[in-house]
Amino acid sequence: MLILAAVSQAVLFIWFLGCTVTYKCKRFTLVDGMGLKSAEFVMLCLYSAGVALFWLFPFGKWVLLGILAFWFAVQFLCHWRYTLFGASEAKLRGYNECFEGTLRIFPKSDTRLVPDLYHIVLHALILLNIFLCVFYR
Repeated sequence: MLILAAVSQAVLFIWFLGCTVTYKCKRFTLVDGMGLKSAEFVMLCLYSAGVALFWLFPFGKWVLLGILAFWFAVQFLCHWRYTLFGASEAKLRGYNECFEGTLRIFPKSDTRLVPDLYHIVLHALILLNIFLCVFYR
């Protein structure tokens, strides 16, 4: 479980780093980075601090769990809430424009918000890390 926790934390860090720096592969954009002066970078710093505390102190597990839970709640409110319960026309248009060039496994919709590949994987990694944090002894 220890190795799995370390690997999943590292993968989440590397994956989420894409929100600060842009990840591109030839003509495909996985995610456009928002830079160092962004809320995404602040979240990356919080997550990094939580991971450091996780490995350094027994109470770090609870700090990291709190950070991950907060992060997932923010992601739910910004993405999945609109996927599950619908979005206004303006929100849908804004979301589709913001993530226009990103790689998708499901096509975008004119009636429902559909997350791109980057956000689907990001949310799955956050949930995996929450699960591992809860069950880590």
